[in-house]
Amino acid sequence: MGVALELEALGLRPQIKWPNDLLLGERKLAGILPRLRWRGGQVRYAQLGVGINGCNRVPPGAINLAQGLGQPHHPQAQPPLLAARVLRGLEWAAAAADQPELVRRQAEQRLWRPEGIEHNGALWRVAGLAADGGLRLCRGSEVAVLQRAF
Repeated sequence: MGVALELEALGLRPQIKWPNDLLLGERKLAGILPRLRWRGGQVRYAQLGVGINGCNRVPPGAINLAQGLGQPHHPQAQPPLLAARVLRGLEWAAAAADQPELVRRQAEQRLWRPEGIEHNGALWRVAGLAADGGLRLCRGSEVAVLQRAF
């Protein structure tokens, strides 16, 4: 969420593709890979990988920050400045860690809501985020919540 806020400060409108991607339009800009490391049945530590396309080449369906800002070599897409924005985004996340409802509301405002997504062989509508961060889906009167375990 914090990285999305940092990108908004540049004038972009990133959307969160649940559970761990940032999109510009329909194109992937960034991904976050969380991992918990267990030892003896207890969480030993957490790891977090953040990948964001700055001014690098990207595969079809993706976009880099320079393209999103409209210039092939935009200064804000350069690694040192981009790394600083990512770190500020992580600082925001750490400061908001004890405010899960704030984080959920902020993320839900930026949630990518495609026409529909397939779940269990049927097409569902993205309804929002549950209190625990799960993705709420609706199909008629049915409701499902997808959970992401890491």
